[in-house]
Amino acid sequence: MAAKRIAILVDDLYEDLELWYPYYRLREAGHQVELIGSERERAYTSKHHYPAKAVKSIAEVRSEDYDGVVIPGGYAPDKMRRDERMVRFVREIHDQGKLVAAICHAGWMLVSADILRGRKATSVRAIRDDMRNAGCQWVDEPVVVDGNLVTSRTPDDLPAYMKAILAKLGEA
Repeated sequence: MAAKRIAILVDDLYEDLELWYPYYRLREAGHQVELIGSERERAYTSKHHYPAKAVKSIAEVRSEDYDGVVIPGGYAPDKMRRDERMVRFVREIHDQGKLVAAICHAGWMLVSADILRGRKATSVRAIRDDMRNAGCQWVDEPVVVDGNLVTSRTPDDLPAYMKAILAKLGEA
């Protein structure tokens, strides 16, 4: 598999496992992974107070330069979706047919990016209604792949989520 360039979005109150598990699995597979936040070089704090330092700000990146985006859950997606630049980045990656992966509360970013209409997806049950109201067929499954969109529910589903992400990157 050829190495891909993957952005992982970060903001305060991210779910630790949903950021770090994909980060290290993607690096193990030989991909270039960059943490992207609202501010460059800022350390964002997880729900459990673990820092993640953004190597670039969303203002510095272009969707054309990435092969996909991974959005961790926690409460960070509620903060991320308030930044139109992050929402636009996700929408552009999606519209270019590249990987968009979201787990847990990251479905909120998919709602704000308006990319769920007519799609099948999953998320943590707490945002099921938000996902349905955005036009998706929400299902309670460990991982759902619908075209370039890969979604998952919770940290317990990370093995299935990463298997699907790596398989999707291998197709590109």
